[in-house]
Amino acid sequence: MAGSSRKAIFAALVGNSLIAVTKFGAAAMTGSAAMLSEGIHSVVDTGNQVLLLLGLKRAQRQPSPGFPFGHGKEVYFWSFAVAILIFALGAGISLYQGYSHLRDPTPLENVSVNYIVLALAILFEAGAFTVAFREFNAQRGKLGALEAVRRGKDPTLFVVLFEDGAAMLGLLVALVGIFLADQTGNLVYDGAASMLIGLILAATAVWLAYETQSLLIGESAADWLVGKVNATLAGTTGIETVNEVATLHMGPNFILVTISVDFSPSMNSDDVETCVSELTREIKAIDPSIRRVFIEAEKIADHLREIADSLPGTAQES
Repeated sequence: MAGSSRKAIFAALVGNSLIAVTKFGAAAMTGSAAMLSEGIHSVVDTGNQVLLLLGLKRAQRQPSPGFPFGHGKEVYFWSFAVAILIFALGAGISLYQGYSHLRDPTPLENVSVNYIVLALAILFEAGAFTVAFREFNAQRGKLGALEAVRRGKDPTLFVVLFEDGAAMLGLLVALVGIFLADQTGNLVYDGAASMLIGLILAATAVWLAYETQSLLIGESAADWLVGKVNATLAGTTGIETVNEVATLHMGPNFILVTISVDFSPSMNSDDVETCVSELTREIKAIDPSIRRVFIEAEKIADHLREIADSLPGTAQES
């Protein structure tokens, strides 16, 4: 999964770097607010890819006494930081540039340069989007696109996909805005296109933040995986009751599984130890992402009492 993420990120990084240079050159030559906004957009996207690569690298650090479960959630943190960066810089500056040009329009010059640059940018961006979409499709399997984003545990893939999609849409908006301003002589279209690009970036940032915040807080594993864990427990001799199965993604490829079960009274300590060892091995075999398994022996009555005591308003006075 990490290899797929890096491939999509590197493709976007190369594409956005090339696009940013050409857009700023065109903006300087033509005075287009929409083109300047697009240049800022590409710079922000380039910085975002650097942050995502940083997140992937830091997530690979080994566990330590201070971080016994590793650093897998670094990926989630930096993906969330990318959403904030898109909103604060990309959307904010684009909206400001558009507003400034609406108040004080600058005549467009050498408009043909804008068309050439936009055509090249669309070509580069389409290539990066194709790579990201191909890797995303390989990961989502039979799930629909929106469902795959909602259930996905590797945000770097859909972050790049969202960025590239927003970039393609922004390029089309810039093209239409510059074309209308050129054909009608009304420079409002150029400024309005810049502001619309800012709104597209803001919407993209909000969606990315929404999709990554639950991963950052702590999402459970997929339903099918939890179901297999429950099926494994149900088929284990010596377990009278499965009190609880709780899972947590510590990173895209790191799942923590905690289990509370009520063992049969007929089992001695050696039997319980053997059962726990076998269960741990079987559960880890369900999926390579299951890295840690904790099994707690607990009477069902004690487990229910513990849950009741943890509910708001039920804490006992000391």
